[in-house]
Amino acid sequence: MQPPLPVFALLCNALLWGLSWWPFRQMHAAGLHPLWATAVMYALVCAVMLLARPASLRELLRQPALWLLALNSGINNMAFNWAVTVGDVVRVVLVFYLMPAWLVLLAWRVLGERPTPTALMRLLLAFGGVALVLLPADASVASLLANLSLADALALVGGFTFAVTNVLLRRLHTVPGPARMLAMFAGCMALGWVAALIGHAAGLVPAFPAFDLRWAAVAVLLALLLMLGNWALQYGAARLPAAITGVVMLSEVLFASVSSVLLGAAELHARTLMGGALIVLAALWATLERR
Repeated sequence: MQPPLPVFALLCNALLWGLSWWPFRQMHAAGLHPLWATAVMYALVCAVMLLARPASLRELLRQPALWLLALNSGINNMAFNWAVTVGDVVRVVLVFYLMPAWLVLLAWRVLGERPTPTALMRLLLAFGGVALVLLPADASVASLLANLSLADALALVGGFTFAVTNVLLRRLHTVPGPARMLAMFAGCMALGWVAALIGHAAGLVPAFPAFDLRWAAVAVLLALLLMLGNWALQYGAARLPAAITGVVMLSEVLFASVSSVLLGAAELHARTLMGGALIVLAALWATLERR
């Protein structure tokens, strides 16, 4: 029997991220693009963390490997936030959860962990699910790239860089936790600013809007909630087996899917349900195998 408090903490984190698409859409409707929102929120988070743990900055500057962690974490967060703001939330979350499949390939290439036959089966299962989610019923696999929307592409990039982030965290397990956290938060902030500025110069992102209490209040509140969610994740994951953590975190898919369908931000089709079932099954299989 697992203690209830760590499980509850993980559920809170999954709930916060599963519902995060809604405040991003509220800020977008108030004039703040998700890239600017990401930059603003994580600037607040970094400021709070530096006040609480100033020594973590020195550790970050001394460890070049943390800069790579910051880069991938920033791309991952930026892509996810943008995707759930402009795309079908269910599709985005399901494609994002290809992460366990990407991990098989990355662990093989980066960590030298040869995939087992069951790992390769999970890989086929997950990518088959993505094909069902992304491809229209009358389209061929060869036309997959032609049918990708901006949100689909962002979800694929976000899921891949999320997997890279997980691999890097495994390689940097000896680095103090606060330094790793600061690297990830700083990467989210920096990549948010850089991507927003480049996007604005290319005409893809509107200019930073004038101050508006509507988006400012949501940004501050969401930043605080994401900090709370990160603390809950650290608390729960440190006290539960990895297999239990992985299973509980899959509830994010449920929270995001149900909330987006109820609020009209996504549509459920038979192919999406079938593909989503394959993706979640592959992720669940990978998690349980870690026992």
